[in-house]
Amino acid sequence: MTQRVVLKLHPDDNVLIALCDLHKGRKIDFAERSIVLTSDVPAKHKFVTEDLLPGADVLMYGVLVGKATHQIEKGSVLSTRNIGHDAMPYREKSTEHTWTPPDVSRWRDRAFLGYRRADGQVGTRNYWLVVPLVFCENRNIEVLKQAFEEELGFARPKVYRSQVAELVRLYREGKLDAAARQQSEVDSRTAAKPALFKNVDGIKFLMHQSGCGGTREDGNNLCGLLAGYLHHPNVAGATVLSLGCQNSQVSILREQVARRDPKFNKPLLVFEQQKSGSEFQMLSEAVRETFLGVAEANRNSRAPAPLSNLCVGLKCGGSDGFSGISANPAVGHVSDLIAALGGRTILSEFPELCGVEQSLIDRSARKEVADRFIQLMRDYAERAKAVRSGFDMNPSPGNIKDGLVTDAMKSAGAARKGGTSPVTAVLDYPEYATEPGLNLQCTPGNDVECVTAQVAAGANVVLFTTGLGTPTGNPVAPVVKISTNSDLARRMQDIIDIDAGPIIAGEKSIKEMGESILESIIQIASGEIRTKAESLGQDDFIPWKRGVSL
Repeated sequence: MTQRVVLKLHPDDNVLIALCDLHKGRKIDFAERSIVLTSDVPAKHKFVTEDLLPGADVLMYGVLVGKATHQIEKGSVLSTRNIGHDAMPYREKSTEHTWTPPDVSRWRDRAFLGYRRADGQVGTRNYWLVVPLVFCENRNIEVLKQAFEEELGFARPKVYRSQVAELVRLYREGKLDAAARQQSEVDSRTAAKPALFKNVDGIKFLMHQSGCGGTREDGNNLCGLLAGYLHHPNVAGATVLSLGCQNSQVSILREQVARRDPKFNKPLLVFEQQKSGSEFQMLSEAVRETFLGVAEANRNSRAPAPLSNLCVGLKCGGSDGFSGISANPAVGHVSDLIAALGGRTILSEFPELCGVEQSLIDRSARKEVADRFIQLMRDYAERAKAVRSGFDMNPSPGNIKDGLVTDAMKSAGAARKGGTSPVTAVLDYPEYATEPGLNLQCTPGNDVECVTAQVAAGANVVLFTTGLGTPTGNPVAPVVKISTNSDLARRMQDIIDIDAGPIIAGEKSIKEMGESILESIIQIASGEIRTKAESLGQDDFIPWKRGVSL
């Protein structure tokens, strides 16, 4: 089979994507046309198929992704030197969307093994949370973390501590220079205590720099975000530490919890330092009550649940020029499968939907859903402008280096994670997802802020595509890392769970890869497989301060 070297995504496109490194002077025969490259075109980058004058449209995925800033000769690579960001304007919904769901008969009667909650949700993990309402309590959270993790068998092996201990020994013996540089491996076999509670996946200690000193909106949003974690199906109960005088009050947290579940009945242990006799007294009581809560959580065990109980976050980070043609559309097919099965998916990153708004508007199930999306997009864009920024500043240096040279180009590929199903709901930050089908959620593109928000909206699994590699994880929901290319999967085996590179090589179709990913989700949701981020203890948690991040 002849290997493909270029790819055209839509009949209207005037660019081709290089699937491998192409050199200046090479003749590319494509669709009965010949194009001689006028410059080197690295893999993942694009070159134009016709001469473009300054101001001419650059089309990819069939949409506007930029305009030529200088004359571009046919066969020339696109870069920030000759193309600038531009995107199509959008308008109100005026058409009805028709959708033919994929065949899900082979999964209709399948189940995953999850933790059933009293409110009907099903968790893929069983955690106890310990969280501060304000950054002033972070040190006390650390104290509780040290007290609990090792004694309950939840601590990770002290791999690097053992390495430092060995270096200390060599230093004291005067052998450091000779021996330390020969040390090539870290012994990861450091003994850890066996887990005391077999049905509890761990105690998760969240820390942040929020809760006071910011705007009242930030304080209220933090309470809403934490309420989403307390309501989350992967959480059995929680211990909350409050100072007492901060913006994010306990009363606001309880109000936000009640909005998500008026009948909330999980254990919620609240300790307020300014009402306690002493810090020691407060922490001692917190230790005792938390231990009893974890012991109670251990009484729950996994039971079969239909796949309609899955809520899957759809995220990309460290994206490259292959993201939109391999991992993202494969995840989009997973989203369609989940929607057809009655589950929920969450597509976020509003700055990375710039230029594809009209498609999502037209796919909205109802006009009010479309109108809310329009309003949130416009509000976000205005907030960005207010801090002298804009969506056009979203692509990172790594994105640009690997072929995503405008925000619209990046967005067109990022949106493919949402598949083709109708948009059933639009969530403002930090609302909770309740509507089956594809939910749009207002968040930044920032990896950790976005995943933090998706989990607060109920995602009990997150699919995270990456072309450059990132260790991003989450404290309570497994984050599945999917590489866009096989080279990354080989280089960073410790962080990549699934390789979507076979799509680029022509070895698997998008449909086949999506179905394979769904099978992996079932195993991960059932606790049969731990993701690489879980194994690394990658518990990233950052609340979003609105209007600051892209």
